[in-house]
Amino acid sequence: MRGSVYYQSSQLVKQIFKEGAKKEDKINTSHEHYQMVSSYKTMESYRSIWNNFFNYLLEHWKVRDFEKISSEHVQAYMDYKIEYYPSKQYLEKISAALGKLEIALKNFAKNIHKIEKYYDFSIRQTILNEARDLKLVASNYHNRAYNNPELLISNLKNPMNKLAAKIQLEGGARVEGVALIKPEQLRGKKIDKVTKTKKGIVHTKEKGGKQGEVLVSLETYKELENYISIKLEKRENSFSQKKQSNKLKNILYLMIIQKMKILL
Repeated sequence: MRGSVYYQSSQLVKQIFKEGAKKEDKINTSHEHYQMVSSYKTMESYRSIWNNFFNYLLEHWKVRDFEKISSEHVQAYMDYKIEYYPSKQYLEKISAALGKLEIALKNFAKNIHKIEKYYDFSIRQTILNEARDLKLVASNYHNRAYNNPELLISNLKNPMNKLAAKIQLEGGARVEGVALIKPEQLRGKKIDKVTKTKKGIVHTKEKGGKQGEVLVSLETYKELENYISIKLEKRENSFSQKKQSNKLKNILYLMIIQKMKILL
């Protein structure tokens, strides 16, 4: 799908909003209005969250086609929101909006492209359930640590997003600190003063321009090195192929010019 954030969200609204749809029809699996939204106010609220989510994807993930949204993006977005201490009600609304987004994307693929496309944003409910279990301490600070972060990470299908989550877990980095790591951010290894073990150093830049070091296990650091190396190799191969293609086009162009001169 092409277009601005607001255009794309407007197209998805058309796939899930049905004014006046009856409650019994919305829960009837065999009815055409199944899982539809019938309230203008609710749809407006959901679309506002969609737009915020889409702008987040543009800024942090460079995703411009929102048909390419995956469960990993949903997980990262909800984690990002939890960083800012949302109320329980607001996080529930985000989860509900993302649930309707999943349905809208499926309907868009079916009604516009005439295909069945797989989307599964159920990770949103796992995160919401974990967040609901958080307890307040005396300082009124919400402990944002998940009870079972390894389970969340294991549910991620994309290796890149799984690696980013491991860096967050091991080093305590924010989402924006690990979204787009570059080669120059790898700073070697050193002994962690706390654990007295050797760790890999990743230089990060986070909210407000704050810079610092994130320490990760040697295994995770090696994974990150390999990922960046493969990414750079692919980029170089792509550049080389484009360069070769342009060279062939220039040769072909010169051959055509020569033939035209002969004909003239």
